[in-house]
Amino acid sequence: MTKLELIERIVVACKRRNLSKAAASDLVESMFDNLSLAIRRGRRFSYPGFGTFLVRKRKERKGRNPQTGQEMTIDASKTVTFRASASLKQELN
Repeated sequence: MTKLELIERIVVACKRRNLSKAAASDLVESMFDNLSLAIRRGRRFSYPGFGTFLVRKRKERKGRNPQTGQEMTIDASKTVTFRASASLKQELN
């Protein structure tokens, strides 16, 4: 699903409330801005019934340059991971 498809689905779902595409777009932008801010500040964001976004640390590790085959060190970094809730996992099966 793309951002535009999400916005269109929100407009359809809120048809009784006469939500415009512009308002739905603002809603989606605000939601993801606040989600990323929560992850950066608190290192996690949890939405019951959906899942949890977490910041994880990756250790420094060895790797290879695919062009030259030369061994190199990949620096430690942080990444965002998603852990689905039990109910979402169950719906997937």
